[in-house]
Amino acid sequence: MTFFTVVVRGLWRRPVRTGLTLVGISIGIAAVVTLVGLSRGFEKSWETGMKARGTDVVVSNMGTALAPKPFEQSVRDRLLGLPQIAATCAIFVDLTSIEDSSMMVVSAREWEGFSWKSLTLLSGRMPQDAMEPAVVLGQTAAEALKKKIGDPIQIEATELTVVGIVDGGALVENGSVIVSLPLYQDITGNEGKINIIDVRAAPGMTETDIKALCDQINTLIPEARAMVAGEHVGNSEAYRFIRAMSWGTSLLAVIVGVLGVMNTMLMTVFERKQEICILLAMGWKRGRIMSMILLESALLGLLGGIAGVLIGALGVKVMETLPAIHGLLEPDLSVPLFLVSVAIAVGVGVLSGLYPAWRSSRLTPSLAMQG
Repeated sequence: MTFFTVVVRGLWRRPVRTGLTLVGISIGIAAVVTLVGLSRGFEKSWETGMKARGTDVVVSNMGTALAPKPFEQSVRDRLLGLPQIAATCAIFVDLTSIEDSSMMVVSAREWEGFSWKSLTLLSGRMPQDAMEPAVVLGQTAAEALKKKIGDPIQIEATELTVVGIVDGGALVENGSVIVSLPLYQDITGNEGKINIIDVRAAPGMTETDIKALCDQINTLIPEARAMVAGEHVGNSEAYRFIRAMSWGTSLLAVIVGVLGVMNTMLMTVFERKQEICILLAMGWKRGRIMSMILLESALLGLLGGIAGVLIGALGVKVMETLPAIHGLLEPDLSVPLFLVSVAIAVGVGVLSGLYPAWRSSRLTPSLAMQG
């Protein structure tokens, strides 16, 4: 009988208890995959959206809310003289409920700004002018709202008409209701207000040049903060809070897994006390006994981690279809996240097995004579 066979037999002798322990670990790891995958996906989706619009720098005031705080549109005029800037586009982004959808991205864009040019028209047409009571929908938003060309759509207390369906080249863009900035300002009573300035850098600028441009803009506009496109969401207070909550909730679930594995391994040592003493009498070193218990707990962690990754990935796919999330983000189900999750599970197993392994090493061969 090989060493590994002894380890597997130790786990298999109580299949129900081993199975329940695996369930506890897998739930904790599934929470890591689901919550962290969703929070990372939110940041990644917005970063992709910025690239699709051709934005190099984002000027905004990201506070504790997911949408930036409004500021005066006239602030943008201070940027017009900078030679490093090729174009700017004033935007008002809002996360709001529209009809039956509890949360949709409304992207109100400066009329004829460069962010309109990144949209590929799939059907219908673009609005004819800045104040036409019309919207275009990203293809995902059209599906979520069940809208087609010519359908009415209500924003606040105003009824508009869907005139176009577009492909924005990114999930966030495709999940947006896109409208003219002056029209949206009038509808919501935010005349002269914006909350984002998209900046397109002059051709040939390096990443270092763009970061230097951000510093220059921050000097000119103390009301907001300029950041390289894609980084502004990840550095916002709201996203940091979401990220901390994701890891915090996952940690609680993992702690439950730790206690479950430790309890299982302590019971294993207690029930196999005579067997362990016989192995010591046969010449097994105490270090080998400890290795056996640690390997059993690590194997529990590995199996629970693999199961948790599968459950978490399935859970994310299901959550992705929910109306509250659909079109807002693309969860980050990357291989590195899976590997980190499984590594956490194995670490949980090893950590949980330390005390039981120490207890097993304290047994003496003479106890083998006891019934």
